[in-house]
Amino acid sequence: MTKKERAERLSQELPRIYPDAHCELDFKNPLELLVATILSAQCTDVRVNMVTKVLFKRCKTAADYAGIPQEELEEIIRSTGFYRNKAKSLRGMGAALVDRHKGKVPSSMEELSAIPGAGRKTANVVLGNAFDINEGVVVDTHVGRLSLRLGLTTKSDPVKVEQDLIKLIPPEQWTLFSHWLIWHGRRRCKARNPECEACELRSLCPSADKPDRFLKK
Repeated sequence: MTKKERAERLSQELPRIYPDAHCELDFKNPLELLVATILSAQCTDVRVNMVTKVLFKRCKTAADYAGIPQEELEEIIRSTGFYRNKAKSLRGMGAALVDRHKGKVPSSMEELSAIPGAGRKTANVVLGNAFDINEGVVVDTHVGRLSLRLGLTTKSDPVKVEQDLIKLIPPEQWTLFSHWLIWHGRRRCKARNPECEACELRSLCPSADKPDRFLKK
């Protein structure tokens, strides 16, 4: 089976297995998703959602993020880790949105990825889930790990993994494909103890029962 054939089969099977797959960060608008995605670096979605319940009540606009004192913001987001840098990024994000975009989150890759604390991965998350724009494939740790295990790439660098995936997956599925792999990575194909025997994708996986060969030593 070629990479292209396997990708086509996965694009058929994954939506059947995970018909409700979606972004698991809680948000009501593009600004909230941008903030949540910045906070999600090196942090679980569950923890981010706990923090944003408080944060979104305190900060409702880009101007609020630009104006909130660093110390107050650090205290609110402390449990997400790297809270000092994240607080600086969120305040810089707010200022950039106010100064460059009239307080609104832009809907282009170039403009979004230039926002403090963002980048291509964050921009892909916001574009795909808040604006329904399939600009690229979000490659987080789950997507990177599963893309290797499923034989869709031989790369470990997220940028190179994304380049491989966009050649294999139809553009209209780019956002959903990330969700499907993330859900499968969290629920079945875990980093340390993948459930290969019970895996719904076992027949399509070239590394079934031997996933550890892809883990860094």
